[in-house]
Amino acid sequence: MTERFDSVERVADAIIERTGGNIVLGMPLGLGKPNELANALYRRAADDPRISLSIATALSLGRPQGAPGLQQRFLGPFVERVYGDYEELDYLHARRAGKLPDNIEVIEFYVQPAAELGNHYAQQNYISSNYTHIARDMFRRGINVLAQTIACRGSGEDERISLSCNPEMTLDMLPEIAERQARGETLVTVGCVHKALPFMPNSAEVSADSFDIILDDPAAQHTLISTPNMPVGMAEHFIGLAASGLVRDGGTLQIGIGALGDAVAGALLLRHQDNATYRALLESSHLSTTFYDAFEETGPLDAFEEGLYGCSEMFTYGLFRLVEAGVIKREVEGPDGQPVHMTGGFFLGPQAFYDGLRALPEEQLAKIDMTNISFVNGLYGDEALKRQQRQHGRFINTAFSVTMMGAGVADQLEDGRILSGVGGQYNFVAQAHELEGARSVLLVRATRNKGGVTSSNLIWNYGHTTIPRHLRDIVVTEYGVADLRGKTDAEVIAAMLSIADSRFQEELMETAKVAGKLPADYVLPRAFRNNTPRRLQEIYDQHRPDGLFPDFPLGSDFTYVEEMLLKAMVWLKAHVKPRGLLDMARTGPVDAETERHFSAHMERLGLAEPEGVKEKLMQQLVLKALEATSQ
Repeated sequence: MTERFDSVERVADAIIERTGGNIVLGMPLGLGKPNELANALYRRAADDPRISLSIATALSLGRPQGAPGLQQRFLGPFVERVYGDYEELDYLHARRAGKLPDNIEVIEFYVQPAAELGNHYAQQNYISSNYTHIARDMFRRGINVLAQTIACRGSGEDERISLSCNPEMTLDMLPEIAERQARGETLVTVGCVHKALPFMPNSAEVSADSFDIILDDPAAQHTLISTPNMPVGMAEHFIGLAASGLVRDGGTLQIGIGALGDAVAGALLLRHQDNATYRALLESSHLSTTFYDAFEETGPLDAFEEGLYGCSEMFTYGLFRLVEAGVIKREVEGPDGQPVHMTGGFFLGPQAFYDGLRALPEEQLAKIDMTNISFVNGLYGDEALKRQQRQHGRFINTAFSVTMMGAGVADQLEDGRILSGVGGQYNFVAQAHELEGARSVLLVRATRNKGGVTSSNLIWNYGHTTIPRHLRDIVVTEYGVADLRGKTDAEVIAAMLSIADSRFQEELMETAKVAGKLPADYVLPRAFRNNTPRRLQEIYDQHRPDGLFPDFPLGSDFTYVEEMLLKAMVWLKAHVKPRGLLDMARTGPVDAETERHFSAHMERLGLAEPEGVKEKLMQQLVLKALEATSQ
């Protein structure tokens, strides 16, 4: 029988009693965590060393912190406005401070990107697994409590329960939990009602008796965690534009989170809503030299008449906007035979995403199926149905580096430090090779800038790979598309050179020749020798006045002033060497007209009337960055 509680503390008591104080707590990633319950258990264990608490989860999110100085000045008001009374995770702060008690451990299989690079504890307690294997690995860790947020409608006999944002792991685990409970094992399932969670029907809807405990505490209804849209820069826009031309009408689409995913979604919206402008933009971007000849299989680049079927482990805000716009509309057979046009494992995004889901009419909401990750990310089980659904799949993911022979690097640095996690990337790349007519598309910026130093993201070799080179397929940079499938190593290297930044092509080509992987007399075709930011900037500047290449193609939680400040601070980090900040300031103050023009920006940072040399220096640096980024 399901027990009902209206107090987090009472549920914590019940869990301790049932487990004897030896708790192995499993929680889903991101939005699905019941933070209030996790904190109640953490506090009990922190106060009582007789309690053992092991937490197994992923993507533990907190409010953006920011470094002291400009970042904190910028983030303070924004975080207060957007994150409200979101309850932080006690274990996350303790881990980052190196203060986890000896009787508490935290293990994650995906971490917030780049947030834990310097945290030895997080690095040592990371599990590297494909997403489809996480349920298995949870059981191997001895999980005896599974807890997550749920959405609820109605009451009494009319009550309906939904796993909402995170059915992906729970649906895979519930059958085995029931079997283990039947064998007499202690396993406790807890559903924590959050009234702001969108109610998702279909596979995500479960019976109340799926949970041993249902918690509905009025005091545990804090602001939902969100991930605001970040600005999409020039390189991201050209990458998204090129990738959008690979998507075939009547096909299947998966994309990831972040600026590159937003860029792809934005370009697909333009293709559908203003096809003439979209085609002209593609042509003027000179991506055609590496695009049209290679991808006849994509078909006409018209608006989406038949539409796409969305199948993505992460149901992103970009995918939601494509649903709203009628791009994702191709219906396939869903659970119990009803038609659906979007299948996802979990969702996370800006508050506008949650608002949009809550506002969807019932008949449209019924076309979205949130389900278990084993269904979304793999072909095992229901293979015939999946092959029928996932025709002409385009599985679009990102990497921070790609080797010249096609291996992708997305989760871990060369020295072994985990950057984020494998998640489902490998699953989808492998799936692209297993499905007829499907393609894996890796998006990567051709270069990166840090502290005024530019380096290539297309590299000869790397000490770690996420996607092995035998699964190479399509790679996209801001300079075009490289089709690597079925190519020899020499052909692959030549294709990768064609989309590399021209400042690094010669060195990469010579390295390949020395290694004997490229003919000694190979000459890079002239068409690919002008892969420069300057050429892209000219095209970018030409179309920006017409409203193309917007900084936030899917909207923004930032005010207009904040959007400009954010771009300015990103520019400072990328283009100015740390020891060059003072030199930049010494070039002299900006003129009075510039100060007046950006007075609202200085007011927002509390620098309208700087006090002391440090604040004056800070003001001048931001003003100069605003000048550079607002052209």
